[in-house]
Amino acid sequence: MSRRPPRRRSTSRPPRRGRRQRRNDVDLLAVGSVAAGVVGVTVMVVNWLIAHWWILVLVALVAVLCGAGWWQHRAQRAQWEGVRRRALRFGLAQLDTLGHRQFEYAIRDLMHRDGCTDAVQVGGRGDLGADVKATDPYGRRWVIQCKHRRNGDRGAAVGTPDLQVLNGTGRPVHRADVVVLVTNGRITQPGRAFARQQRLHLVDRRVLAQWATGSRPLWELLSAVPPPRRPTARS
Repeated sequence: MSRRPPRRRSTSRPPRRGRRQRRNDVDLLAVGSVAAGVVGVTVMVVNWLIAHWWILVLVALVAVLCGAGWWQHRAQRAQWEGVRRRALRFGLAQLDTLGHRQFEYAIRDLMHRDGCTDAVQVGGRGDLGADVKATDPYGRRWVIQCKHRRNGDRGAAVGTPDLQVLNGTGRPVHRADVVVLVTNGRITQPGRAFARQQRLHLVDRRVLAQWATGSRPLWELLSAVPPPRRPTARS
């Protein structure tokens, strides 16, 4: 009878816990310790505030007073700004002495005075014929090209070529509802005829004087302005 060979004892050992598992345990322990500390501190603070409730009342009162003061200051600044805009005036002699860029800023400020809160000066290299852009209170988008003449009506007249550039970009590029050329000088008769054909609006020295020295918005001084895009309290 043959004898079976004895069984070999298994030499395999139970798997050891890897370094990653030990690291996770340490991290979990650290997070638990921090959370317990935060909870403990929070409980202490809450208990202290409950015991000293008057401090909460004082802090709330100070916050209310500061908020009311900030709101009042903001409202007062808005009121002052409104008064300043309504009182904005430019004489023709003053406009004549400006540089071209300052003239653009003056036109922007007049549009802002009229209620175009987003009026912005954009003139410069690559402006594609637009020096000032604005949206009036009726939702109409204005694109304005400014032509300043230091000698006023004795300077070179604005002609058809300038209007052709504005006409080529005002609506197709800038998406304007109202396309305007503003100058403190003169506009040639061919330029005026071209403007009528292409529905461009002209603000020459005479209209500029009415606008800059008065208080009426520009759209009340121009004829054939497109109808409002949206109703307002003024309509």
